[in-house]
Amino acid sequence: MSIATFEKPVPKVSESDWNYKLIELRQSCDRSRRCAFTLGNESHRLRNETDLTTYWGTCRTNSNIIDRQSEIARWKNKIELCLTYLQKEIEQMKIEKKENEKAIEFQNLNFDVTNHCLSLRDERNGEDLCYDIASIELKHEQLTLETLKTMLAEICQQSWEQINKLEELQMNVIKDLENKNNTIEIDSELLKMTKDSENISLKPDPLKIPKHINTYEKWLQQSISLMQSIEHELLSSEKLRGKMYLLRHKTKSDMVALNEKVNFGLRKQIYNTERAKYEIEWQKKNMILDKETLLKEINKLEKALDRKLNSKKLIETRYEERLYRDGVELCLDKPTVGLQEENILLDNSTKKLNNKLNQTKAMHTILLGHMNLIDEQLKNKTHALNVDQKCLEYRIQLEDPDRN
Repeated sequence: MSIATFEKPVPKVSESDWNYKLIELRQSCDRSRRCAFTLGNESHRLRNETDLTTYWGTCRTNSNIIDRQSEIARWKNKIELCLTYLQKEIEQMKIEKKENEKAIEFQNLNFDVTNHCLSLRDERNGEDLCYDIASIELKHEQLTLETLKTMLAEICQQSWEQINKLEELQMNVIKDLENKNNTIEIDSELLKMTKDSENISLKPDPLKIPKHINTYEKWLQQSISLMQSIEHELLSSEKLRGKMYLLRHKTKSDMVALNEKVNFGLRKQIYNTERAKYEIEWQKKNMILDKETLLKEINKLEKALDRKLNSKKLIETRYEERLYRDGVELCLDKPTVGLQEENILLDNSTKKLNNKLNQTKAMHTILLGHMNLIDEQLKNKTHALNVDQKCLEYRIQLEDPDRN
């Protein structure tokens, strides 16, 4: 051969194989294109479905937020109306309390006149040194005035406590309204957000639930309870104001009646006051004996408590020492249980002794108070009451219609 040729040393494909490979490639491409077409359609359908699902999910959420806003707004309007009534009731209660405090101040004149009359009648000497119906009525007036003043003071205290309750409830209502306004504002901001907003981001734990979160039922119950509390306190306050009004006017009527009775009694013949004086002296003597008895009992109770302290130390030391047992011996056996029971019994005994000691000391203090009162009365009863006319003239000022 004049020309040298070189061929690749590999097997050659036949023409039939070449045609088969071409047909196989064409079929493979057709299958891939059909799969791609089907996958594209499915992808397009899925995109549409997910977009619709997301859209309607957002619409449902927005609708829920709007409904929630409306519900909170309804409750807010109700609570705001109750807050108006509550604030009005607080002002009315303060006015009523101020009027009752004025009534207490007005009683000072009655106390001054009564005490002055008692002092004037204590100036009597000799045979005129006696108690008559006027003295009884004066004492009755003094005690009744004290009772009336106590009742007015108690109801003023109740009104003060009621005002505190109303003001505390007012603070809670204001706080609740602030929370509701804040919730409405937050929901309004949420309604403004879209998927294209700039202030949105992915969160590390998007579905977390705080431990202190409340259920809807609990929120509803709290709102209902708040409304019920407001209504209850308003009703209680209204009843208390009515009671204060009636008591104040009843007090004025009772004071007028007392003044008339004392003025009538001052015109009666005076009677002997020695029996009352002896009675008071006898009461004082018995109170002194009772006071001394109580002092002895107080000392005995204190010594008994001191003795219980050593027993307490013994029990606690025994119990502590038994805790040093090792291994299986450290068990809750009968002695350990017995020490526990003994400690409980000793604590109960000590508590009872302390309670009785406090009661005894309180009674001793009461006796001391009574003894001071008796000493003051004995001092007033040592002189004659001989100036009834002066008392009548002095009591004319109680008939002034403009003093109240």
